[in-house]
Amino acid sequence: MYELSDDLKMLRELARDFTTQEILPKAEHYDVSGEWPWEIFHKAREVGLVNLNIPEQYGGLGASVFEECLIAEEMAYGCSGIQTALMLNQLAMLPLLIAGSDAQKRQYFPWLVEEGKVAAYCMTEPDAGSDVAGIKTSAVRQGDTYILNGSKTWITDGPVASFFTVFAKTDPTAGHKGMSCFVVERDWPGVSTGKPLEKMGQHAAQACQVFFENVEVPAQNRLGAEGGGFLIGMGVFDKSRPPVAAAALGVARRALDESVRYAGERTAFGQPISRFQGVGFMLSDMAIRVEAGRHLAYKSAWDVDNGQRNTMSAAIAKSFCADAAMQNATDAVQVFGGNGYSREYPVEKLMRDAKIYQIYEGTTQIQKQIILRELYR
Repeated sequence: MYELSDDLKMLRELARDFTTQEILPKAEHYDVSGEWPWEIFHKAREVGLVNLNIPEQYGGLGASVFEECLIAEEMAYGCSGIQTALMLNQLAMLPLLIAGSDAQKRQYFPWLVEEGKVAAYCMTEPDAGSDVAGIKTSAVRQGDTYILNGSKTWITDGPVASFFTVFAKTDPTAGHKGMSCFVVERDWPGVSTGKPLEKMGQHAAQACQVFFENVEVPAQNRLGAEGGGFLIGMGVFDKSRPPVAAAALGVARRALDESVRYAGERTAFGQPISRFQGVGFMLSDMAIRVEAGRHLAYKSAWDVDNGQRNTMSAAIAKSFCADAAMQNATDAVQVFGGNGYSREYPVEKLMRDAKIYQIYEGTTQIQKQIILRELYR
């Protein structure tokens, strides 16, 4: 746990070098333009830093969640928007990995591995975010097809996705047991997407609304049993939250490094501002959050990789690292003073990018609700 193997160190160095060479120099461009980072995505494909969790027998790398965390931390250090855009395929593929048949995997995994396409995960709706069981999108069985109707929102990578893993109610009277999951292709009649949503940060990770209007979905595109969607979704969170926590950790670490560098060079009253306790203790607290967050994030990944139930450890990691990213980014702006409020300096972007970690993949408050539930399990 405390010493990485040589292979893991090499993987981390690969991700760190890629971030230094390909992400950091272009982060500002994508933040300003809001473009989806296709050029970086294809370069990451070439070196094996995307589609990580697709098993080797389907052409992927078969990476562990721990390995995903290593890469997520390094890439998010450079730009969490680009990191999110590049690694979203892993989230979208988790329902297929958890519940898909061999035939379904052989049909869709090559789209990503061989053709370089992008997928998106469709759970959140305009009136159902934290309340997963409250989704309204419906899928009504008619013979060998389901008729899909509804809309999803804040679908990251939705504007560029070639297919979606979509959660819908197949039995609206059955509560959470009435939810199912489907693979839905973008070019099917009735599927449409809105324009990219304007948002505070992570501009490279475009998000949009996705609409389904009488979409005919073959029954063979249902993942797992009818009514099994809620359990699939919960299984997804156990594997998706550790890398999200690690990405937040990357932002927290970047905020710390930028602040240490600036506070050591900026002088006031004849000495570096790092020597003033008011600033120095902020730096110390930032370091504490990074160190604690790393242990929490990687422990939650280790748990799930080793077959242990990680619902609580993943919720703890996600909650702590999200708050650490936001607090470190906010403190970094304070350390930089007026310069921190300027777009000419990097910490302004870090603060905008960090906030979403306290919201997506389950808000900080939802994580604490999960932790409380686990305490009484």
